[in-house]
This record gives sequence, C-alpha cells and structure tokens, in this order.
Amino acid sequence: MSADQAGDATKLPPHVEDLRDVILTAARSGNIDELKTAFEVSGFVPDLGIEPSADPIKALKEHSEDHQGREILAALVEALDMPPVALPLGNDIENNLIYVWPYLAERPLDKLTPAEEVDLYRLVTPAKAQEMREKKQWLWWRLVIAADGSWTSFKKGN
Repeated sequence: MSADQAGDATKLPPHVEDLRDVILTAARSGNIDELKTAFEVSGFVPDLGIEPSADPIKALKEHSEDHQGREILAALVEALDMPPVALPLGNDIENNLIYVWPYLAERPLDKLTPAEEVDLYRLVTPAKAQEMREKKQWLWWRLVIAADGSWTSFKKGN
C-alpha cells in the first residue's frame, strides 16, 4: 500500500481530524508550549513514552535533542503530514478504531514499496531505517488518536 493508497483508504472522523489539525497547528508554531492546547482538546495528556511528569511540556523539552522541543515538533509535523492507518481496537463496532501516524509504523519494514521507502527516508536516516529492518520493529515516533478524538500516545518505539 503506497502513501496515497493509505490516505485514500483512511477517512478521518471529525473528532480525529479536528485534533490532528490542533496538533499540527501547535507543532508548526515552533513553540512546544502550544501543545497544551492539543492536550486540552484531547481531554488528557497522551502517553509520551517518558517518565510521567507534572509538566509534560518540560519533560518533552528535556527529551528533545535540542532541549527546546523543536525536534519533537518536527517529528509531529512529519508524522501527521503522512496518512494514518486505521486499526480496530475493542468491541464497540461504531467507535473501535484507532488512527496511527505514520502509516509506516504498522507496515512490515522489509516489504515496503519504493514509494513507502521514500516516505520512510522522509522520517528517518538510512542508518535508522536499516536498524529498524534488522530489529524488525518500528523505532521512530508513533502517534495514536482514538476515534473519539482522544490523543492516546506519542512516543518512540512500538
């Protein structure tokens, strides 16, 4: 499945689309403090894959290579500029999907098409891509929004 096919196949529910737009606006601002708005829209702070903190923005800054959070904002923009993949989770037929960005996080890395390889290199260096293929797991940022519009996670790894 190419990026275009993933995007065509995944129509976002309004709550998911709204939160995606809020996160993208915050990320493109260059100011990580703007993510507080996304947390508020979501209703809670997502699992960030780092030690829980009373101040998640401060924790993200500390986790960012540049210590300003801009590296993390760039990762958000790059991931959300790609199509998601919708995955069923739970028994509620009407509201059981989660949306995962980038779609590549759920693809077998050893079976990517040439177009998907280009998408992968937009996200990670060739060395990181090779490491992920060797370990047979996604090691880069992965963002998940539930169908109800709650931002459930944004963290590295699988």
